[in-house]
Amino acid sequence: MGKRGEGWVALQFIAMALVGLAPLVEQAYLPSWLAWPGFALMVAGGALGIAGLLHLGESLTAFPRPLERGQLVTSGAYALVRHPIYAGLIIAAVGWALWNTGLLTLAAAVLLFVFFDMKSRLEERWLAEKYPDYPAYRQRVKKLIPWVY
Repeated sequence: MGKRGEGWVALQFIAMALVGLAPLVEQAYLPSWLAWPGFALMVAGGALGIAGLLHLGESLTAFPRPLERGQLVTSGAYALVRHPIYAGLIIAAVGWALWNTGLLTLAAAVLLFVFFDMKSRLEERWLAEKYPDYPAYRQRVKKLIPWVY
């Protein structure tokens, strides 16, 4: 998957495209009253993801391997969840599925969750190698879903 995890990034775009494009082929529908809670999840997920981007600053990279010059960030969105960008995308994807009331889109969002869970395992191994404080941080803060997982 590449020295820095390049293959994971390519797969990430495919997984996100599946979520985004699933409504075009949707045939199984969820109740329509789920659309507005879905919209709220899209907004919340977007806000969490953007907060994660902003808090990383110069440590931001698309690849799972941390930058040589990077710093461990544990404040802001990173005090809520260890991977707020991934979490934001997952929450927004579930919101997108509910907004479109699509069962196939919801399945694609679940697939995105599974993908980010797998990608973050590799990333966390590299973070623990680079930052001695990472294992303690991992014990304190949930991984992908705030307060849950």
